[in-house]
Amino acid sequence: MELILVRGLPGSGKSTFAKSLGCPCFEADDYFISKEGKYIFDGSKIKLAHEWCKGRVGELMKEGIKKIAVSNTFTQEWEMDDYYQLASNFGYVVYSVIVENRHNGTNVHGVPEDKLKIMKERFQVKL
Repeated sequence: MELILVRGLPGSGKSTFAKSLGCPCFEADDYFISKEGKYIFDGSKIKLAHEWCKGRVGELMKEGIKKIAVSNTFTQEWEMDDYYQLASNFGYVVYSVIVENRHNGTNVHGVPEDKLKIMKERFQVKL
């Protein structure tokens, strides 16, 4: 059983790549999609969004779904810790994949440039 953590900055193509894996995909941003399909971000609910995302992944792991993808920025190592713990609890192998924006993708959620700069500077990679 596999858990694929798809990492990268906004606009890098994380969601597109994760969806191409042919398995259930989750991301915290899904929490902000209204019933009408409109993205309505509320920064005060970001912690709830991440808890919701982890909860959905945990539910599928309990069901024994063979492959699950999570597409979030995961700029820092600790942001993946809960997913590694879930994977350990349910016997999943974890793959961490970084998606680079080499195709000049667009930031569809409108993250401001100053925030993108901060995210770039804090992005941690473990080789």
